[in-house]
Amino acid sequence: MWKNIQLHRKIAPELIGLVEERYDILRHIQHFEPIGRRALALIVEKGERVVRAQVEFLKNAGFLEISPMGMTLTPEGQLMQNQLSEYVKVLHGLTMLEGELSEKLGIKQVIIIPGDSEANNMVRRELGRATANLLARYLHKDNMIVAVSGGTIMANVAESVNFSQPTVTVVPARGGLGGQVEYQANSIAATMATKLGGQYRMLHLPDGVSEEMVATMLANNTNILTVADMIKKADVLIHGIGVAREMALRRGLDEDFVNKLINSGAVGEALGHYCTLTGKHVHISSSVGLQLDNLAEIGLVIAVAGGRKKAEAIVAVTSAGGQDVLITDEAAAKAIQSII
Repeated sequence: MWKNIQLHRKIAPELIGLVEERYDILRHIQHFEPIGRRALALIVEKGERVVRAQVEFLKNAGFLEISPMGMTLTPEGQLMQNQLSEYVKVLHGLTMLEGELSEKLGIKQVIIIPGDSEANNMVRRELGRATANLLARYLHKDNMIVAVSGGTIMANVAESVNFSQPTVTVVPARGGLGGQVEYQANSIAATMATKLGGQYRMLHLPDGVSEEMVATMLANNTNILTVADMIKKADVLIHGIGVAREMALRRGLDEDFVNKLINSGAVGEALGHYCTLTGKHVHISSSVGLQLDNLAEIGLVIAVAGGRKKAEAIVAVTSAGGQDVLITDEAAAKAIQSII
């Protein structure tokens, strides 16, 4: 395919732009269907006349259906969008970059979504969709346990699940951080389990409490002990990656301690571990649940994070080790390439 793309660039470069434009329209319709032409034009930031012309072509080609509710993709359109997604990845050099990052980060598989999730919510949704698709391929046995962390990306993953596995149990990977309820691990576990038609268990324990308090709560609450045991036996872990300073402030850490943390070189955080660019742990937030040291015991560990500002954090957490798959976006991937 790469040779064909090189040929296209030389003999008909204008066709590359046309393919990308039609792919962009198909992927937006896929995420927002049913959607009208005017709303689509606003989202893709193109004139209505341009969008109308492309929509007419895609409809005549059998890729779109138009109803009073708006536009939707036909089965042929879904297939074409998936095929174009692979084409665009090669076109942007992302397929080669996936292999490069996999080797240099020491991760079995890297999946890169075209675009920048910081600038485009649709790219964030595609990160969620890619993660859900990977999960669908792995949940092939009965009575599997899936652990999920909190955050906006994890919420997108849960919402993107479109298959059922009634015997699965979903659990939060760690205690809660507070903040918006819908982005807490407990809520995300419940949403994902509902989508799967399975069960979920909640961990009613805040993250970042003292070790003495954790010990007391464990001694007096058999439910927490039961859920904690299930978390450690998870078959799949899906977790996000955060920027160290942002995550420390979200946990309510003292400003002086946060500055000390950053001065120690912490740039990334995952599962309560604050890591330097080389993967050294400089602080671990106490909580019940999984830590980076436990990941070797999990069947499949998927890290999901995107956006240029997350690049250093991604390098830090993956350097600490334990991830099998990294799902990220083009903006983060290229920034990571520059760092490493």
